[in-house]
Amino acid sequence: MHDFETNADLPLPPLAHARGCTCPLHQRRRVAAWAGLGAGVSLLPASVLAQDDGVRQQVGRESKFTQLVPAEQVEQAAQQQYVQLKKEAQGKRALAPDSHPQVIRLRAIAQRIIPYTYAWNPRARDWKWEVNLIGSRELNAFCMPGGKIAFYWGILRQLQLSDDEVAMIMGHEMAHALREHARERMGKSSATRIGANLISSLLGLGQLGDAALGMGAQLLTLKFSREDESEADLVGLDLAARAGYDPRAGVSLWQKMLKANEGAPPEFMSTHPAGPTRIADIERTLPKVLPLYDKAPKPPERFSPPAA
Repeated sequence: MHDFETNADLPLPPLAHARGCTCPLHQRRRVAAWAGLGAGVSLLPASVLAQDDGVRQQVGRESKFTQLVPAEQVEQAAQQQYVQLKKEAQGKRALAPDSHPQVIRLRAIAQRIIPYTYAWNPRARDWKWEVNLIGSRELNAFCMPGGKIAFYWGILRQLQLSDDEVAMIMGHEMAHALREHARERMGKSSATRIGANLISSLLGLGQLGDAALGMGAQLLTLKFSREDESEADLVGLDLAARAGYDPRAGVSLWQKMLKANEGAPPEFMSTHPAGPTRIADIERTLPKVLPLYDKAPKPPERFSPPAA
């Protein structure tokens, strides 16, 4: 039994195995396939990638504030913070191993979505995408700049998420990274609060390394605006639909989220639009993304959520 499942600080029951995916050989093949994505390998033909516009007409251009902060430095800071997060989780025996069924599940879903990210941000082809599962009861998930993704055990188990619902969360979080919301907000902060000295540093004219480390400390606690969250919903629906996941799961997902805290949004949704508003926005977007889902190749197999 994995330490992740028997951690004294974060006691977690054994997870349900993926349907049709308990064979160690199949698991090794999935890990190998996941590793190939680090080199930006697209598993899908160009004809599939070049589908309808989806939500592109609803999403605005890149913010001018992103130009105040070098993308490479934000991604470097995110990498450092992600490594630290994993190290701390390992120290608590709360980092799920590569062979864990739910890690295999998350990476299989990511593997389907990632090829569709390139059209939203060309640099995503060069990102070292990574997905991990943290043994925490928090209802949380995130994708840091550069494609560093983490899901928390609590959001999978407590909400009993279907693969479609996991894809909605993953697409949403990827969208934050693709649309560079963290970089934008740091640019705004530099322009309005920190001032010219830090901007100069970020542009390579001063203590760049120190500034990047300071950024990294903010990335896990950064709160996005409601506009950013709404945009991430739209882009996330688009990504998941193109990958063959039913975008209607966006509605059931946020209904579960609201119910989990008896109507009060959990931390994961703290700066999101109000529940009814959010669901209405998703429902209005469905006619644009359902055709993408209808055309998309569907996942060859489905996975079980963690045992309740």
